[in-house]
Amino acid sequence: MKKNSLFNFGLFFLILIIASSCASKKDMIYFQNDEVISNELHKNYAPKIQTDDILNITVSAREPEAAIVYNLYQGGGQTGSSNPITYLVDNEGNITFPELGKIKVSGLTTNQLKNDLIKRLEVFITNPIVTIRLENFRVSILGEVKSPGPYNLENEKVSIPEALAMAGDLTIQGKRKNILLLRTTGEKVESIRLDLTDKTLFKSPYFYLAQNDIVYVEPNRAKVNSSAIGTTSSLISIASALLSLVLILTR
Repeated sequence: MKKNSLFNFGLFFLILIIASSCASKKDMIYFQNDEVISNELHKNYAPKIQTDDILNITVSAREPEAAIVYNLYQGGGQTGSSNPITYLVDNEGNITFPELGKIKVSGLTTNQLKNDLIKRLEVFITNPIVTIRLENFRVSILGEVKSPGPYNLENEKVSIPEALAMAGDLTIQGKRKNILLLRTTGEKVESIRLDLTDKTLFKSPYFYLAQNDIVYVEPNRAKVNSSAIGTTSSLISIASALLSLVLILTR
């Protein structure tokens, strides 16, 4: 009886380890329900300008000479062949623009700021053209992804799935149902949990990333257990050796 108990314990231990190392299909597949999500929800999304952002602003016009005074270039030059000087949004959310002075820009999208500058410049220039670009649009992707680290983004409209794809996607040990998004707005840091397996993620106001967002992918229980005790393969080897020993003893 005692030998049978040892055998049953060894077999149970082996099955338990194998089962704990396997993830269910529902834990792995993204966007699982079949709900149709309207594209209108995020059609006009754009990140808001924040303090410490760096803006590249260029003014042009049908008559180039009229726009020169509204562009600053390194080295004192005033031509497109020089490097343009960028604008740092100060702690009060302002920039100081040539001839126009201090302008409040925080809380605006780049498109809203462009329209505001066009209205201001139309007083002095015929049909001004303004282009604005966020120079420091960066997000950090950490945790259980193939290539964690900071990413400088050229596109200001990047979703969480797109950002994770740039980081090589989640590893098999990453929790897909509990992605942590940290977003700093002014002096406030928001902590948001997102589920990649739920298609309603597309409805989330946090579906698209803002500058300086941090995305953290937690390790699943199997990864935590393997880090604390050893790898799953080594545990299986131990369990197999234990089971073999039990078989020998029960002969």
